[in-house]
Amino acid sequence: MDKSLWIEGVSDAIGFVGGALLGFWAGRLLGLDIFSTGYNNASIAGIVLVGLGGGLGLQLARRWRANKKQAGKD
Repeated sequence: MDKSLWIEGVSDAIGFVGGALLGFWAGRLLGLDIFSTGYNNASIAGIVLVGLGGGLGLQLARRWRANKKQAGKD
């Protein structure tokens, strides 16, 4: 298995899960519970924060890899 694919997969997973957890805890601090019964506005807003956090974490992981690759070429 190619080492670069391994690094890509692991960094994507860490970025996504880390960002989703940050979004979850930011929602909890704001009083948004994604696990509340039913889909009220607070739970939907919490779910949106988790999704945004996961997406931003993934993008940060990809930018980190791109910067690392660019630094290696210089």
